Amino acid sequence: MKLIYGVNDKPKFGQLIIFALQQLLAIMTATLVVPVVVNQACNTEMSSAAALLGAGIGTLVYVAFTQKKCPVFLGSSFAFINSMIAAFAGGVSMSLGYLGLIIGAVFAALVYVVIAIIVKFAGVKWINTVMPVAVIGPTVAIIGLSLAGNAIGDITKGSIPDVTASPLITVLCGIVTLVITIACSTYGKRIGKLIPFIFGILGGYALCAVFTAIGYTADIDAIKILNVQPFLDLVADGITINTFLSVPDFTFLTAVKGFGELNATYISTIAVAYIPVAFVVFAEHIADHKNISSIIEEDLLENPGLHRTLLGDGIGSFFGAFFGGCPNTTYGESVGCVAITKNASVYTIITAAILAIIISFISPFIAFVNSIPSCVMGGVCMALYGFIAVSGLKMVQNVDLNQNKNLFVVSTILISGIGGLTLNFGKITVTSIACALILGIIVNLVVSKAKDEE
Repeated sequence: MKLIYGVNDKPKFGQLIIFALQQLLAIMTATLVVPVVVNQACNTEMSSAAALLGAGIGTLVYVAFTQKKCPVFLGSSFAFINSMIAAFAGGVSMSLGYLGLIIGAVFAALVYVVIAIIVKFAGVKWINTVMPVAVIGPTVAIIGLSLAGNAIGDITKGSIPDVTASPLITVLCGIVTLVITIACSTYGKRIGKLIPFIFGILGGYALCAVFTAIGYTADIDAIKILNVQPFLDLVADGITINTFLSVPDFTFLTAVKGFGELNATYISTIAVAYIPVAFVVFAEHIADHKNISSIIEEDLLENPGLHRTLLGDGIGSFFGAFFGGCPNTTYGESVGCVAITKNASVYTIITAAILAIIISFISPFIAFVNSIPSCVMGGVCMALYGFIAVSGLKMVQNVDLNQNKNLFVVSTILISGIGGLTLNFGKITVTSIACALILGIIVNLVVSKAKDEE
């Protein structure tokens, strides 16, 4: 892929801020959603703003460990949601539950550190043997395809609680968002090609605002899409400095109160909830870095090395949980943004991380993100997730599918992944991506010694 900005290129300051905002918008909704899901399941009050700050700090840690060679943003990991719920369910108080989030992140980070040490001494050649292109290509495709349902589900929904918007209207807004994004990326001048998602989101947001205004004026619920409640909550008690600036509720502030209740049984519960999931996420870590490697045409598992990406991901994940409760992971949305915009500048990622930290203290911006209608993000994600899927399929182009041994590997991964095969072991869920990758590895090991067919 011919990049507009390479990994080491540094755009001008003004452009850098805009590019960083685009990266932030691409990952922000998912990052903010994770604590919301846990809050709903456990009746807790985890802070989405703190999760965003933790993602920013975690990303900076990751960039430092990877020597500024990996242009990808870290955000809240959905894979650990059940683990986080287990931390609250196994605790005797809310404080102990928050402490459990941090202890769990320590266990997950230790898994990454141990694997990184093994990789450091054993090298990465075994990975290319166990997970060749025939395994990694379709697995990367599954990462995008497995998210397709989320994008389509979002595009049919508005964002106002207790108000059911017409799917025809929400799909229209989502498609308009997608079309604007596509038009800017394909027909736009240089700036249009670099920030198509910002134009798409703003265009879709404006259309939703028009429909919503008409809906409230004419009292038509079917076209009420945009939720302005986050803005109303800011000014409910009057406009003050606290309306615009606020300090997030950091996880560690509540966690310190739980030390007196800590016991061995609870620690073992957290270990069982987090450690197996960390191994699952490791498999996705490999696929993500193979994907971004194919985009920037540099093998990141060799340089800066898998041991560095693992350390960056693991330690960055701990910092994310320490501040926001949510372990982090490399985001497919970020990889998709790099692929579509052809902007792989690591300085964009660094700036996005700094902005995430700053914005977590700015209430109006958090309110704006929370107000973006689901259908708008659904339209954007159709492009983001699609590019992830296509980048995996492009890898498969280099695989000889006339050979049955390759065909079986690829087909096994695609069918198990698209079919949504998951395995549950108590509170531990092996995701469809991990199941597909594990099955692919097994099939590849079975057929790898077979001779090529004429």
